[in-house]
Amino acid sequence: MPKASAHHSPVKVPLYSAARERVGDFEVAGAVFGREGDNSLLHEAVRMQMANRRRGNASTKTKGFISGGGKKPWRQKGTGRARAGSTRSPLWRHGGTIFGPQPRDYSYKMPKKAWRHALCLALSDRAKNGKLVLVESLELAEPKTKAAVAVLGALGVSHALIIVGDEDANFFRAARNLAKHKVLPIAGLNVYDVLNYDEIVMTTSAAKAIEARLSEKAKAGAEA
Repeated sequence: MPKASAHHSPVKVPLYSAARERVGDFEVAGAVFGREGDNSLLHEAVRMQMANRRRGNASTKTKGFISGGGKKPWRQKGTGRARAGSTRSPLWRHGGTIFGPQPRDYSYKMPKKAWRHALCLALSDRAKNGKLVLVESLELAEPKTKAAVAVLGALGVSHALIIVGDEDANFFRAARNLAKHKVLPIAGLNVYDVLNYDEIVMTTSAAKAIEARLSEKAKAGAEA
């Protein structure tokens, strides 16, 4: 992977009210929301996530797990038939399976610096293409789904990933069952979901928390 620049200028993104009215610009860290690099890293990150989600519990029975077949079906010689030692043979109907799938763990890990770099690239792509909707607040008086739907409707998003902080607990509870959207805490932010949704919605406080989580680590990754 080419060595990235360690210096990233701050990026200004539009700041909106809960009614999708632009109220100004908000400056975010370029190390997180203004990164450039090899997009093949995004493919590697998504591939790892999908592999880690595989259950890997497919299982087939080998000859040793098939019931019956303890007795030799017929004597070795003199019958005119092929030799047979057990009805559990894979050659027989209802016999065992040769080299069939067995339970296994498909998960693996990519280097932490590469993962953080990929996450910053995904966030940067959304910010660069105007798909990052930054709002002042997502605070709700009560955790009502109807209220969350109204907020998202006013923001004009139809298929969004919503990143919430600790102060947005009511919104998290209200929006977590919506079919067309997905709400995640900051700790759950990942490359697959960032790329899978049309837009990202987050508050300014959530953006700053993401910066605090990734900026120094991302800078270390760029210098590596």
